[in-house]
Amino acid sequence: MSEPVPTSSKTLAGLKIDRSATPARVRRKRWLWPVLGLVAAGVALALALAPKVHSVQAVAVVSTTGTQQYAMLTASGYVVAQRRAAVASKASGRLVELKVREGSVVKAGEVIARLDNADVQAALATTAAGVRAAEAALKLADAGLRGAEASINQAAAAQAQAAAELKRALALQAQSFVSPQAVDAAKARADGAAAALAAAEAGRAQAQAQAAQAQAQLAMAQAQVRVQQVNEDFTLIRAPFDGVVLVKNANVGDMVTPFSSAAGSQGAVVTMADMGTLEVEADVAEANVGKLKLDAPVEITLDAFAGERWRGSVARIVPTVDRAKATVMTKVRFEKLDARILPEMSAKVQFLSQAPSEADLKPVLAINPKAVVAHEGGKRVFRIEGEVVKAVPVTTGKALGELVELVGSPLKSGDKLVLSPDPKLADGARVTVAAK
Repeated sequence: MSEPVPTSSKTLAGLKIDRSATPARVRRKRWLWPVLGLVAAGVALALALAPKVHSVQAVAVVSTTGTQQYAMLTASGYVVAQRRAAVASKASGRLVELKVREGSVVKAGEVIARLDNADVQAALATTAAGVRAAEAALKLADAGLRGAEASINQAAAAQAQAAAELKRALALQAQSFVSPQAVDAAKARADGAAAALAAAEAGRAQAQAQAAQAQAQLAMAQAQVRVQQVNEDFTLIRAPFDGVVLVKNANVGDMVTPFSSAAGSQGAVVTMADMGTLEVEADVAEANVGKLKLDAPVEITLDAFAGERWRGSVARIVPTVDRAKATVMTKVRFEKLDARILPEMSAKVQFLSQAPSEADLKPVLAINPKAVVAHEGGKRVFRIEGEVVKAVPVTTGKALGELVELVGSPLKSGDKLVLSPDPKLADGARVTVAAK
């Protein structure tokens, strides 16, 4: 058994923790806090000195006309041809020729397509032959009638001669110059001549009946020819009026069957319209119908031609209300049609309280009045240029509906302006355009 090792007081003292020394970790924390404070102060200072970014809404400078000051109400609609037709044939058959395509200009009566008409041509040839046969029969009947007339003339002459001889014989018998037998012979001749004349007249009546029958047969044959000519014309599809082909509904080889919905068949061959009858059909709210009058002036704009305007007038107000939409169909005519205007174009119509003057038709710049602010006795707007705004002095004119006219302004159409600017907004301020 080993003896315990004696522990001296000096050795134990060396094992004690020296708490008077500051650990390195504690020393690092003491200098970190002042640094963080300096960084936070720098960030706060930077934020305080950085320019403020304003969130704004934008509105554009637009080009308009002085007619806006007379605008009473606005309606939307479409350009519609008032004379439009889906051209088809009354006959059924296979389309063998199509002479037009989309955009073709046609005249009234012009043949634009043709159906297979071989059967009609055969029937037409048959009826034409029947006409020729009837004409020959009529000529023969006319010849027989002329012969009957000649026979009547000859029988009438013979009857007149026999009557004269009978008269002389009777006169001579009274004077006892001839025998009774001679008188009887003269009487017999007169009776035979009268019978021959009656027979000739009967023959003429029969010849007349035959001629009338031949004439009727000829008329019937000619009528059959006309029927087949009409059937042939049914296979020729003609333009019903002057116009332009809008849609080609069928192609060569298609079966054209009007009034049928059979698969693989077509009803109309083309759809065409008279471009001289283009009008705008606009729906006007029922509550505003009282403001409309026939021939009242309007201004028409088309979505296809932004910035262009056409003058027109109210042509008709359809006398019924669409109860589903509570609107009344109003038809507006163009004062002068443009070749660029096409059916089904989207249009907007402004109904005016009075006809505009020539000066009112000239384009002017206009803006939303909420973009204008007072500044040092004048007016100015803030034009958005990238991420900053620039103050632009302006002079406003007359009110143009919901807009106000700009007079002699350096602004141009399409410039973006700040709508309802903040009073703190200044020239050169940074902005960001907020979504509406």
